[in-house]
Amino acid sequence: TGVPRCGASLHELNKPLRIELNANANCVWQIQRNANQIIRLIFSYFKFAPSSSCETESIKIYDGPSTNSPLLGQVCSDTDAVPVLQSSSDSLTFLITTNSVAFTRNFFVFYYFFSPETKIENCGGQLTGPNGTFTSPNYPVPYPEFTYCVWHIETAKNSKINLQFQDFFLELDQNCQFDFTAVYDGPTTNTGLIGKVCGRAQPTFESSSNVMTVVLSTDYANSYRGFSAQYTSVPLPGPVEPNTFLTCSSDSMKIVLSKSYLASLGYNETHLQLNDPSCSPIITDPVTFSFPLASCGTTKKDEGQSITYTNIISLSKTSSIITRQKSIEIIAKCKMENNSTLEVIYITKNNIIQNTAAVGRYNVSMSFYDSDSFSKPVLQSPYYVDLNQTLFAQVSLHSTDPNLLVFVDTCIASPQPDFGSLAYDLIRSGCNKDDTVVTYPPIEHYGRFKFNAFRFLRSFPSVYLQCDILICDSNNANSRCTEGCISRHKRAISSYTWKTNTVVGPIRLKRDLRSADHSESLTKADAEETPNLQQYSLYTLSFVVLISNIIIVVAVILKYHIKHQAGYGYQKIQSS
Repeated sequence: TGVPRCGASLHELNKPLRIELNANANCVWQIQRNANQIIRLIFSYFKFAPSSSCETESIKIYDGPSTNSPLLGQVCSDTDAVPVLQSSSDSLTFLITTNSVAFTRNFFVFYYFFSPETKIENCGGQLTGPNGTFTSPNYPVPYPEFTYCVWHIETAKNSKINLQFQDFFLELDQNCQFDFTAVYDGPTTNTGLIGKVCGRAQPTFESSSNVMTVVLSTDYANSYRGFSAQYTSVPLPGPVEPNTFLTCSSDSMKIVLSKSYLASLGYNETHLQLNDPSCSPIITDPVTFSFPLASCGTTKKDEGQSITYTNIISLSKTSSIITRQKSIEIIAKCKMENNSTLEVIYITKNNIIQNTAAVGRYNVSMSFYDSDSFSKPVLQSPYYVDLNQTLFAQVSLHSTDPNLLVFVDTCIASPQPDFGSLAYDLIRSGCNKDDTVVTYPPIEHYGRFKFNAFRFLRSFPSVYLQCDILICDSNNANSRCTEGCISRHKRAISSYTWKTNTVVGPIRLKRDLRSADHSESLTKADAEETPNLQQYSLYTLSFVVLISNIIIVVAVILKYHIKHQAGYGYQKIQSS
């Protein structure tokens, strides 16, 4: 495998690559060949620097001739699988980056071109029923080269699978880099690797649920007999459906575990511990952990379009020196996504995973304030104002995580609470579209701006505001919240964590309030004394106002049609 140490351009039909890299590497391998075939790329062994993360060390695979092609997948130190990736055409690129830690990284990868139409008999498939058998292709004759087979085994619900290889003979290698069988706990080959085996053996595996996946991968040389395997289903003991649930809000995380479920795992409430051991649960039945998002050892990860908060409950018998029980962790994740919070809780038993999910939301509100100190909110509704009066608006995020920023991306005004066809832009993509708008720099959980009051034409009495709000990780210096005003053509590359909208209103003119107060001040006695006069005066006043309004509206419409196309608009009027 005489390959250049850092990157190469490869054109062979197939090739194994033994790669060794040190610190601060940034190496690109490009695989391309003019052939009506696609590429299968297998990372059968990878060893990154200790304690590295996906942010600092990774292998990124791109579906095309360069790193500008679509990202096909990523391999990191915590990848719980044997990554196998396929291109959609005859080119593929992968990039390996390493951090500054002095350590020798080792990778073994091989690729080959193949035609997807070519089928190998007895290679993979769906296996159902309480038990069954399957063998490698050609068994007991040596298996073919460049074979990739996937068997999906599914038994009845409320059962688990025992898999036993009665005969097993693959090419022997210390790290199973060339030919191997991989077994996964679950329906996919992306995660949940139970084990990878090669050589001569009689391995057995057990799933945590009624689904298991088995993979056979071979290279171009040294084929052997292969394997013969048998699986059986076993009823699951204890509570079949884990009596657990997770609730996430913008303030806190709540994990609930029943005592019966803990007992089925061989533990009780005294064996539970969060990332921060000082955070104790409320011990009733069920047992409840409830804590602020940014506490108790919760970790936060910015993933571009979302933020994930993760905490882990470890189950261990602290007084024991040895144990014969499986290592169990309950991993709780709150993923703050666009318009929702995805809540995921899963339990691992030596890499065996069970999943449940639910949905929640961030808590965001918007209010008007009486001054730019933003200390006293306006509580009255409707909010009566003067034309051209400066209005102060604040959007608030109610969260206990201090490392979040609120950014007012877009605000529109409408005379209708459902924001129909008639609307006016105050802010769009972080840019002030009205010449009276002033936005304040983002500060922690608050987004603030001010503008001058206006009214819509055609005698609409109210104005409502609707704002699109972006929430970002304040530790990310390049988030959308720090970019300010951006043009539309740049908007696609901007990232944010979470998006929602909020509404406030209505705003009305004070003269409407004075008019209402005045009409209500007429006493019943006055009304009884002069009923005819009052009625006559009202009719006369209404007629005069109607004629005046018709004249004004006609004049405005004619003037508007002369200067512009017909349509709606908005009007600022100087205070008298």
